[in-house]
Amino acid sequence: MKARVFATGASAVLAAAVLAGCGAAADSRAASGTERAAEPTRAKATATLPAEQRTPDGTLLVADFGADTVTFVDPERGPIESVRVGTAPYGLTVGDDGRAWIATADAVAVVDTHTRERVDRIPYETDTGPVTTGEYRGGGMGIALSPDGEHAYVGVNVPDGKGTLEVIDTGKREATDTVPVGRRPFDVDVSKDGREVYATNHDSFDVTVVRADSLEPRRIEVAPYGTEGGLGSWLKPHYAAVRPSDGKLLLPFEGEKLVVLDPRTGESAIEKMTANTHQHGARITQDGTLFAVGTGPIDPSSDEGPSLTMRTKDGKEKVFPLEGPHEDIAVSEDGGTAYVTGGFTRDGFWNGITVIDLKSGDTHRLPAGARPLGVAVL
Repeated sequence: MKARVFATGASAVLAAAVLAGCGAAADSRAASGTERAAEPTRAKATATLPAEQRTPDGTLLVADFGADTVTFVDPERGPIESVRVGTAPYGLTVGDDGRAWIATADAVAVVDTHTRERVDRIPYETDTGPVTTGEYRGGGMGIALSPDGEHAYVGVNVPDGKGTLEVIDTGKREATDTVPVGRRPFDVDVSKDGREVYATNHDSFDVTVVRADSLEPRRIEVAPYGTEGGLGSWLKPHYAAVRPSDGKLLLPFEGEKLVVLDPRTGESAIEKMTANTHQHGARITQDGTLFAVGTGPIDPSSDEGPSLTMRTKDGKEKVFPLEGPHEDIAVSEDGGTAYVTGGFTRDGFWNGITVIDLKSGDTHRLPAGARPLGVAVL
C-alpha cells in the first residue's frame, strides 16, 4: 500500500505562504485578462465561411490554465491560433454543433470552433470571491454537456467551502440552476442517457450524483485509502470516466487502485492497477478502453514517474512512460493516438502536449498554449 503523505506543520504553512505570494501577483494579471475577455466579439456565420477557413477536423483545442485563452493546435505542427475566453480556463467540452464550452475562473465561455471566435460569456451564479489564478483558484473546473446538447453542467469551486454544480441552458446561454456538491469539483460527467450528472469532488473525497430532472444531489464517499489527512491528503479522487457498457464510474487512484463505482447503488469494487504513480486525468473510449494520466511520484523513493496507462476492458494494462508531469488526455477518433496535456494543476507544468502512438509506443512533444489542462479533439 502506498505511503500516505500529508502537508503538515511548518511545510503546510510554507506552502500556504508561497501560494499566497504567487496569488497576489497573479490577481493583478487576472483582473486585466478578465476585463479583456469581457469585450464583445463578432462571430462569422459558419455556414458562409469558406471551407479553407474553417478549423480542420482533428485539430486539438486546449484550455490555457496559465493564460486567459484557449488554443487551437495542429496535431502535427503545433499552435494555430489562440482565442481569449477568461481567466485561467480549466475544463472544456465540445458539442456536436462545434460549440466549445470552457470553464474559466469567472464565467463559462462559448467558442465557435469552426470560426475560432468567442461568441458568448456566461457568468456564474455562485459567488466565488475575487478572480484569481493558480491551483486553488475559485470558479469553473470540470464541465460536461448533456447527450442532447441542451444543457452544460459545470463544477464551480468555492475557495474554503463546498462547491456547486451550475446548470446552463445552452439555447438561452444562461445559468438556470445551482446544486450544492462537494469541495473542488475537479471533474463533471454525465450518464449515457443524460439522467444523471456526476461531480467528482477532490477535497471532500466523494462523488455527488445529481438527478438531471429534479436536481436532487446524493453524496457517495470515494476514499479507497481513507480520509486521513483531510485537505492535506494526496490520496483523493480527481477525475472519473463513465463506462459505456454499464454506466459505472471508473476512478483511478495512484496507479494502484481502480475504483469501480455503481452510482445507482453507491457500491464500489476495487481493481488492481500497475503504474504506481499519482494519477489525474481519465478518459474512456467507446470500446471500453480506459486511459489514466500519471503525474509523477508522491514518494520518489518508492513510486514511479509520470506515465499514461492504457487499460483494456478486460483489465490488461500498458503503461507509457512520460517526461514530466501531465494533467488530462484526449484520444484521436481512430483510437490510435493519445494527446496528453502538460499543464498539470501543481508545480512542474510545461507548455505543450505529449503525443503518443498507442500502437508503437513512440512519443514526441508538441508545443500547445500556456499550461494546457483540458483538451478535446475537434
